[in-house]
Amino acid sequence: MFDALSEKLQSLFRSLGRKGTLTEEHVSEALREVRRALLEADVALPVVKELVQRVRDQVVGQEVAPGLNPSQHFIKAVHDELLRLLGGERTPLAMGGKPTVILMVGLQGSGKTTTSAKLALHLKRLGRRPLLAACDTYRPAAARQLEVLGKQIGVPVVLDLEATNPVPIALKAREQARADGHDLLIVDTAGRLAIDEAMMAEAQAFRDALQPEETLLVVDAMMGQDAVRTAEAFHAAMGLTGLILTKLDGDTRGGAALSAKVITGCPVKFAGTGEKVDALEPFHPDRVATRILGMGDVLTLIEKVQENVTEEEAKALEKKFRKAEFDLEDFATQLRQLRNIGSLESILKMLPIPGLSQALGSDGLAQGEKQLRRIEVILGSMTPSERRNPDIIQGSRKIRIARGSGTSVQEVNRLLKEFAQMRQMMKQFSGMQKRMGGKRRLPFGPSGKFPGLPGFPFPPR
Repeated sequence: MFDALSEKLQSLFRSLGRKGTLTEEHVSEALREVRRALLEADVALPVVKELVQRVRDQVVGQEVAPGLNPSQHFIKAVHDELLRLLGGERTPLAMGGKPTVILMVGLQGSGKTTTSAKLALHLKRLGRRPLLAACDTYRPAAARQLEVLGKQIGVPVVLDLEATNPVPIALKAREQARADGHDLLIVDTAGRLAIDEAMMAEAQAFRDALQPEETLLVVDAMMGQDAVRTAEAFHAAMGLTGLILTKLDGDTRGGAALSAKVITGCPVKFAGTGEKVDALEPFHPDRVATRILGMGDVLTLIEKVQENVTEEEAKALEKKFRKAEFDLEDFATQLRQLRNIGSLESILKMLPIPGLSQALGSDGLAQGEKQLRRIEVILGSMTPSERRNPDIIQGSRKIRIARGSGTSVQEVNRLLKEFAQMRQMMKQFSGMQKRMGGKRRLPFGPSGKFPGLPGFPFPPR
């Protein structure tokens, strides 16, 4: 979501790094570029002015912190102000009611219904027992949609397609939550195409009847500054406790995320990063700030790895590596896990190597994604016995695999050859470890790396 802003700032920082010292003229020029980059990212003008002035105050005439050169001092000042802009530390949900009630509000089309289900799944994975209430009585399709999503994620949904007043549905859902032992109730309310008195009155009726612990506004980040104005209106009318920004994976300039906290005073608590029901991430201001500045986001990468690779699986794979027993079945599993973590580009952006994805280029990354898909298709065309014992794959089998995967025998041969080379490398590592008395650990698995993919951190839980 912040690609354009990130690229501009990284380009600016690279140019500053080539300067031995920073004069006041250099600082003024850099701040003009920061201002331009933020405005182009659709950050509100008052917010931009404040950030630029605060960075200037930290840099001009101030002593450089020990261990930093002048350009690094400037980058640190920009980072600190971005972090303050985004809210500083992550603000968790308030959990205390029996059940805890979360009221979801927002305009029509912002993604409220889908986000309600995403939030339920996220909290369910954290050990909560959520219940969903479909309280959009104006669009029966919304209630049906929530019902379908609820079945998909294994969370019950309370709905009444005949009701015209949505508040009694929410009250009924709260009683059902208490009776059935649910500790969390998420209420999906109706929206409008634009803010009007009827919608605000209905939202206030929900607030007065339920006294929710959290009132979260779901905002479409692609609305730009309209998103901030919407948040201001809702906050003035009913006192929001937080925001959820959706569609942050789209072609948006991200200004709403950078402006919302300062203008409304409400923290961004979650970010929707895709259409899938599990594409909801807690909003960590510090991680977003480092991503924008091209410093990576290793913590999020670790969390994504841990979501897709259990410690038992990692240990089992490490054992196979040590014994050089890693086969194509394991390789196929690794590729699926990598795909679940995200695209190559998204993974590279989380690594703390500034400009890595830009250096590889979009064409190179696209080619890499294409090659991974072809490998997956070839592996999928093999039988389980062939993946477990690649040595049996000879002439006729290669022809069948190539036909089944829509590739050529040469591509099948290339995959088998490269895999054989990798297995040979494993044997060399294993032999080296034995000669050193087992003191040297392979760079895979819980010992500190993502199993089979060198360089991906995977600390033990």
